[in-house]
Amino acid sequence: MIAPGADLKIYVATRPVDFRRGMDGLALAVQEMLGLDPYCGAAFVFRAKRADRIKILVWDRTGLVLVHKRLEGSKFVWPQVRDGVMRMSPVMFAALFEGLDWRLVRPERARRPQLAG
Repeated sequence: MIAPGADLKIYVATRPVDFRRGMDGLALAVQEMLGLDPYCGAAFVFRAKRADRIKILVWDRTGLVLVHKRLEGSKFVWPQVRDGVMRMSPVMFAALFEGLDWRLVRPERARRPQLAG
């Protein structure tokens, strides 16, 4: 499985794609629809028309990895459907992947110490 670290860039395609596409078709969609490089090491998240399925495409420096998940009995929470792509934090992605409402994830701001020691 893809372990989203703090430095992993995650892009979500906001329009549904044809889920018959495999990794090569999705890599082409990243290039043509999103205008991004599918081999940059970022994770690209795609949705089906029915919001119960998700595909994630990642280049891991040795090959393309494609993860396909279907939720049973519920649907993923998706951003509003429009043209384009949105960035998502690894924590928000983890919530999305678990079928939770990622919009409720709010990062806590760390306060900068005023003095050392």
